[in-house]
Amino acid sequence: MAWVWRFEKADGTAVEPAVEPEEFSTQGDAESWIGEIWKELLDGGAEQVRLFEDDTEIYTMSLTAAAES
Repeated sequence: MAWVWRFEKADGTAVEPAVEPEEFSTQGDAESWIGEIWKELLDGGAEQVRLFEDDTEIYTMSLTAAAES
């Protein structure tokens, strides 16, 4: 199983991430990584991310909402 992030504008359009993404072996590792670099991704133009386990979407998370809190 591979856990990967997809980086998008708020409308769902894919964007290139400001930080080179990785493939992760666990959901926790993927979430820890995004927690460390989300501000860089937001500054680079990504407004939301989607987490996938292989081809299955797990959830979508707004980076702009995180910046507002």
